Amino acid sequence: MRRREFITLLGGAAAWPLMARAQQPAKLPTVGFFSAGSAASLGHWVTALVQRLRELGWSEGSTIAIEYRWADGHDERLAGIAAELVQRKVDVIVTHSAGSVAAAKRATSTIPIVFAIAADPLGTGLIASLARPGGNVTGLSFQAIDLATKRLELMREIVPGLRRLAILANAGNPASVLETNEVQAAAGTLGLEATSKEVTRTEDIGPAFDGLGNSAEFLYVCADPLLAINRMRIIVRATGLHLPTIFSAREYIEAGGLIAYGANIPSLFRRAGDYVDKILRGMKPGDLPVEQPTKFDLVVNLIAAKALGLDVPPTLLARADEVIE
Repeated sequence: MRRREFITLLGGAAAWPLMARAQQPAKLPTVGFFSAGSAASLGHWVTALVQRLRELGWSEGSTIAIEYRWADGHDERLAGIAAELVQRKVDVIVTHSAGSVAAAKRATSTIPIVFAIAADPLGTGLIASLARPGGNVTGLSFQAIDLATKRLELMREIVPGLRRLAILANAGNPASVLETNEVQAAAGTLGLEATSKEVTRTEDIGPAFDGLGNSAEFLYVCADPLLAINRMRIIVRATGLHLPTIFSAREYIEAGGLIAYGANIPSLFRRAGDYVDKILRGMKPGDLPVEQPTKFDLVVNLIAAKALGLDVPPTLLARADEVIE
C-alpha cells in the first residue's frame, strides 16, 4: 500500500470514534418518581402527572425519561430508593407524602424535589414557608389536616347521635401523627370521644380492629400511602364490624367505603407536572411557591350506607360531588 493511501486510511479510522460519539443521542431529561405506595393502588395518580407533562411538550421516551420506584407500603425502603435515584443523577425527583419527601431531602440538597401532595408541608418541616419554600423542595399541599374538623361534622350529619370515634393512622408518617392530633382536638371541641389506633405496617391493620366494634361508632382513616394500598382490607374489616368509615380520598369509596372528603388528588398530580416543567426549563424549586388545592371532592357511597343501615341526609347528598348507588 502506498504511504499516502495508508495515511488517508489511518486518518479516516481515527475519525470513526468521533463520528460515533457525535451520532449518540443526548441524554434525555430524567424524572425520578417514587412512592411509599404501590403501582396497583396509586398508579392512576402518576398517569395524571405523565399526561400533564405530555401536554406541556414532555413525551415519555421521546423528550423525557421517567424512572419509577414503589416501596409497596414498606417505609423502610424509602431511603434506599431516594439514594438510588440520586445516584442515577435524575434531573428532578417527584414524590408524595411526608415520609417520602423527607427521605428525598436527606438524600440530596441539590436535585430539585417536587411533592405532588403533602398533608402539611410546613408542620412536618418539609419547607420553610409556603410563599418561598427555599432549598430544593416545593410542590402542592394536600390540606388533609386542615379538613379534619369538616370530616367530623360530616360524620355527625350521618350519625347525629355520634359520641365515640376511632382514628386509624400510620404512626410512622409525621403527617398522619399531626392529623391524628388535629382530629382529637376537633373531637374534643365537638364533645366527641376519640380513640387512636396506630399502625406502621400492613400486618398491624388486622389487630388494630380488635375490639373496635364495641368502642367506636365511626372510623376516621388518616391520609397515608400505607393505608391507601390497604384500603380494601380496612373497609372489609370495618364493614364486618358494622362500622361507618370516612376518608380523605375518593379511591376509598370506590373500594366500598362510606364517605370521603378531601382534595382531588389526580388534579394535584397534574399540577405537579407544571412544577416539573418549570424546573426543567430553568426555574429554581425554592422560588416556586407551594400551592393549595383548588378542587375538593365529597363522595358518598349509598350502597355502603344501605349495608350499614344508615340514612344519608338529602341535604348532604345534594352537596356531594359524586354519589355511588
